[in-house]
Amino acid sequence: MTNQTLFQPYTLGSITLANRIVMAPLTRNRASTGLVPSELAATYYAQRATAGLLITEATQISAQAQGYQDTPGIYTHAQIEGWRKVTDAVHAEGGRIFVQLWHVGRVSHVDLQPDGAAPVAPSAIRAETKTFVNNGFSDVSEPRALETEEIKQIIDDFRQAAANAIAAGFDGVEIHGANGYLLEQFLKDGANQRTDIYGGSIENRARLLLEVTAAVTGEIGAERTGVRISPVSPANAITSSDPQGQYDYLVDQLNTLGIVYLHVVEGATGGPRDAVPFDYDSLRRRFKNTYIGNNGYDLALAAAQLAEGKADLFAFGRPFIANPDLVERLKKDAPLAAFIPETLYGGGAEGYTDYPPL
Repeated sequence: MTNQTLFQPYTLGSITLANRIVMAPLTRNRASTGLVPSELAATYYAQRATAGLLITEATQISAQAQGYQDTPGIYTHAQIEGWRKVTDAVHAEGGRIFVQLWHVGRVSHVDLQPDGAAPVAPSAIRAETKTFVNNGFSDVSEPRALETEEIKQIIDDFRQAAANAIAAGFDGVEIHGANGYLLEQFLKDGANQRTDIYGGSIENRARLLLEVTAAVTGEIGAERTGVRISPVSPANAITSSDPQGQYDYLVDQLNTLGIVYLHVVEGATGGPRDAVPFDYDSLRRRFKNTYIGNNGYDLALAAAQLAEGKADLFAFGRPFIANPDLVERLKKDAPLAAFIPETLYGGGAEGYTDYPPL
């Protein structure tokens, strides 16, 4: 395959993507009052709608699911209506868009939780990481372990959020099972020391993510459901004693559920691709639908991985921030603009919707 194959249409479930370039989820902390997507969000995503698929910034499934200041939700009527403006704008430009559904678990702060409650987690183990709260970065708060009976509500919150996403006009949803957030906290034994049916064995630790996925696919269909994982990323101080065994099992089960794509962070999120040995080809062989490769991709790497059949779609994150026309720049092998670090989180149009195209 040549580089041009990256820019040809691709069938994802029941929809056709204009190309194989995906905009990865990018938290920008710009939600307005009530954690509703800002008016600028519709412009921001529409500017980038030439990507084959847009995946939104991580979006809370409930008030309890929030871990960072000014991140949007999809659990109130106002939030659904706010997202409808985004999806309408993207579709008007011919784009396709999935929303990433998120519960942060222990990566939160009491100032962001309803009634100042402790964040929830599989076990009462505080993460050695920080969150963005009160206009700055602070250590996350000590979490409490979820009671077994409480987990049913979290599963239902994901299901309802998926239904809300379809009501808001999204083409589908991505379940966030990566980067040290709640679903990955259950997966990995560095954060999960439970002794009930959600802890202990590989099978038990995978149970929550699989039950969430089954609930979501049952609500909106497997052809509109993707899952993101990060097998070896240390993001948010998450650790695992056996990532290969854990993820080989997980992907076998996700394949059985028939989800439309598997989105894999290869290596350390935003860092080295090969910091920890891991056989991604094993996941690729096990998963029969679309595989999205993520982390450190440029044009040459994407083309090489596509030619070798190692992935079907390729997610680009930070390059999309300063390059709303990233697809066109990649097609022309044009230089990429650099983003302004000071404007990544919070603020208004500056560093958000004011980056010019070629």
